[in-house]
Amino acid sequence: MASPTPVTPTSKLKPLLPIKARATQTPPSPPPHQQPLRRQFLCLAAAAAATTTASLALGVVQSAFAASDEEYVKETAEVINKVRSTINMDKNDPNIASAVAELREASNSWVAKYRREKALLGRASFRDMYSALNAISGHYISFGPTAPIPAKRKARILEEMDTAEKALSRGR
Repeated sequence: MASPTPVTPTSKLKPLLPIKARATQTPPSPPPHQQPLRRQFLCLAAAAAATTTASLALGVVQSAFAASDEEYVKETAEVINKVRSTINMDKNDPNIASAVAELREASNSWVAKYRREKALLGRASFRDMYSALNAISGHYISFGPTAPIPAKRKARILEEMDTAEKALSRGR
């Protein structure tokens, strides 16, 4: 749009204000008495790291990993059973919506708990479970809790559950 009054440069230039230089200050150097404190801290940190490494090498923490592995196997088997029972429910069953809600809660907690475990990410059981739970969640989010899962998707999910269960029994 055109402006009603034309804009023209002014003939008088206004002088610019001079820039004042700031005085730069160097940061104060730390007092000499802080060096021994820093050395003491580093010595203590190194000793703590060496103690932790030695306890790991001796197997003090190995029992925690074994319990975690047993817990993973147990919880994964529970989720597999819940998936199978929910998927195989009749579409006219009045309890299907609550079963789907329980399944989504269990799958969300399973994924949230084990997705961050780097030791489990390479396992075949984790990969298959994650894929199946993703397919189930995507279906119920898109179509609702009472919509039946198509036969092809249902067959793929059940196949992934079977392979995950076999991998769990083999320790994978």
